[in-house]
Amino acid sequence: MSRIGKLPIDIPKGVEVKVTPDNVVTVKGSKGNLEKKFPSIVNIEVKDNQVIVTRKGDDKEEKAMHGTTRAIIANMIKGVTEGFEKVLEIVGIGYRAAKQGKKLVLNVGYSHPVEIEEEPGIEIILEGNNKIIVRGADKEKVGQVAANIRRVREPDAYQGKGIRYAGEVVRLKEGKTGKK
Repeated sequence: MSRIGKLPIDIPKGVEVKVTPDNVVTVKGSKGNLEKKFPSIVNIEVKDNQVIVTRKGDDKEEKAMHGTTRAIIANMIKGVTEGFEKVLEIVGIGYRAAKQGKKLVLNVGYSHPVEIEEEPGIEIILEGNNKIIVRGADKEKVGQVAANIRRVREPDAYQGKGIRYAGEVVRLKEGKTGKK
């Protein structure tokens, strides 16, 4: 039995969880509403203010989806109560970000500024010119938007310039050595 999958998920006050017969889980809370369809190889039920995930058999795929389904539902509940955030830092001389309405404009060494549109349910906040905070209720969307921003200019291996996650350590390579 999956160690993670067999744990029940407590539903905090102010959160409403509904499960339809075709395994569509809807979670409503103060930070928003999330909805996700899960495969029919797992059973999801709400009992006594807890969500319980069980699997129907012992196939390899069912075992894999058991813990995964439980973790996704737990993240949905955490998302609508607390929310998720990723912090990115811009490192480099002349590299900066600006906010124009719902657009994030990045000047990171290209001949043109790169514009990134805010997705529904995701909030992009700027602190100064070089710190970007991505917030939202859906953990998957928050991570994907942060990855898309980072992909605009990934950290350089020789100088360390670029967009990186807060706390990310970039190992610098040694440059060429001249003739002696």
